[in-house]
Amino acid sequence: RTADGETCFAVILDRTAFFPEQGGQKADRGTLGGAKGLDVTIRDGVITHLVNAPLSVGSTVTGTVDWARRFDFMQQHTGEHMLSGLAHRFYGAENVGFHLSEREVQVDFTVSLDDAQLTALERVVNEAIFRDIPVHAFYPDAAELAALSYRQKKELKGAVRIVEIGDVDCCACCAPHVARTAEVGLLKIMSAIRYKGGTRLYLACGLRALTAFQSCLD
Repeated sequence: RTADGETCFAVILDRTAFFPEQGGQKADRGTLGGAKGLDVTIRDGVITHLVNAPLSVGSTVTGTVDWARRFDFMQQHTGEHMLSGLAHRFYGAENVGFHLSEREVQVDFTVSLDDAQLTALERVVNEAIFRDIPVHAFYPDAAELAALSYRQKKELKGAVRIVEIGDVDCCACCAPHVARTAEVGLLKIMSAIRYKGGTRLYLACGLRALTAFQSCLD
């Protein structure tokens, strides 16, 4: 196969720690059996690792996730959950679009938010970050799920993974998150535009927010 123009080999494992591209978030990178990981995909429940060298069928391999990339994505995604949860609580905003890559975090809300509302929202999100709230990811059984009030973008079948952040947010999500909100560090809304009658935001959390501030000072 090819990934980003490079010839690669498709590898399936009996279990994996690599997150595949899904839910608006790019996949993990790293190494697998000494080969460079170029991409990770999921289709019909099967996770496929695209690497730059062949691995022997039936062999046992060690995978190493690029932790700097993974933690950066965890900071951004958890921050986005907090922003979306509180935007829903205070303004009735629904998150209908999300994209997380190495370059940007984009969120689309269904309501138009003005500058004063965005400033207030940003502040309350950061206050929640500083409270160091535990982030709990779990699979509830059918009865527990039916009793939960949680955000979701589409109808879900089978086991549903819930990410709960205290009184801030409860959302169906498949992605990795930080263990406590303090690990998000900081959330900064970088820009906002009117989009399809709602608001499109671009954010930066944690080290990305620090890098953006450093760039402004430079």
